[in-house]
Amino acid sequence: MKKRLKVIISGGGTGGHIFPAISIANAIKELHPDAKILFVGAEGRMEMHRVPEAGYKIIGLPVAGFHRKHWWKNFAVLIKLVRSQWKARRIIKNFHPQVAVGVGGYASGPTLKMAGMMGIPTLIQEQNSYAGVTNKLLAKKAKKICVAYDGMEKFFPADKILMTGNPVRQNLLHSTRNREEAIQSFRLNPEKKTILILGGSLGARTINNTLKAGLQTIKEATDVQFIWQTGKMYYQRVMNAVDAAGEIPNLYVTDFIKDMTTAYSAADLVISRAGAGSISEFCLLNKAVILVPSPNVAEDHQTKNALALVNKGAAIYVKDIEAEMKLLPVALETIADTAKLKELRENIAKLALPDSATMIAKEVLKLVKEKGEG
Repeated sequence: MKKRLKVIISGGGTGGHIFPAISIANAIKELHPDAKILFVGAEGRMEMHRVPEAGYKIIGLPVAGFHRKHWWKNFAVLIKLVRSQWKARRIIKNFHPQVAVGVGGYASGPTLKMAGMMGIPTLIQEQNSYAGVTNKLLAKKAKKICVAYDGMEKFFPADKILMTGNPVRQNLLHSTRNREEAIQSFRLNPEKKTILILGGSLGARTINNTLKAGLQTIKEATDVQFIWQTGKMYYQRVMNAVDAAGEIPNLYVTDFIKDMTTAYSAADLVISRAGAGSISEFCLLNKAVILVPSPNVAEDHQTKNALALVNKGAAIYVKDIEAEMKLLPVALETIADTAKLKELRENIAKLALPDSATMIAKEVLKLVKEKGEG
């Protein structure tokens, strides 16, 4: 009798890890509808509510990230890591998966380490152009490593690498609104060019402070309009500044955009951080983009992500430290240059890998077959 397919998917912490994980799970279910999928995340992190919302069960580990500055706090982190490894071992023993998938984030370390030690084949998905510490350690035992950028053999064994790209939220590819309808939904004018500013779900301090300081410039740029997602943390401060500046009819401000499909449809130019997941979305949707990499990430990987596009003429790069001075002038200059917008769209489209989730799901199923349990 054929065994029911069971897969563990582990990782999370940010949307950049969670959305690909859910996309991979959905792709496995499409290929193998009776598959049982269990997520393993980190207690108290975003995945603990996002994954159940997507219809999957998740168990949390008491794992936490290492403190790079306050090293003395790492004793407690090490205790949590040991407890997480024991809990991951129990989860694997009880669930009996045929394969484990790691998407990065705190939980994937202990889960995939224990899976490898227990003889379960593992696959890791590295979203960034600069591999994270956890994935570099897990690569030794991993059977397959799915990547989104060229040149990853400097981090991983070349014979394990598979270029798949990053899976994105599937609903982004199926817009029901054209550009005009999308712009009208934000109470803006379809005849004007539109800049979409994304600070992520929590918000990007530098981008928000730059726009806040430039409200007068925005107000005077009457032939351009702006959709500004501030993130929940900054929304009230931004609204106070907007109210003090007086009426700005070419500006729409919100803390969070739930319908990103419509927001992307409305945008002629996007300003964003350089997270790997966001970049994959821009590639698939052929969006002209200005990237302002966050300096507060491990190994400065967002700058490396941005430069991978900039070197191919597929994005514009503004350093975080220079944003307050340069970001708005560069954005207004770019939005006015139709030829530049076209060039950016065409170049970023060449980097799109549209079937990432399905490619990774097929590799997962191959590992099960190779183990003789398919």
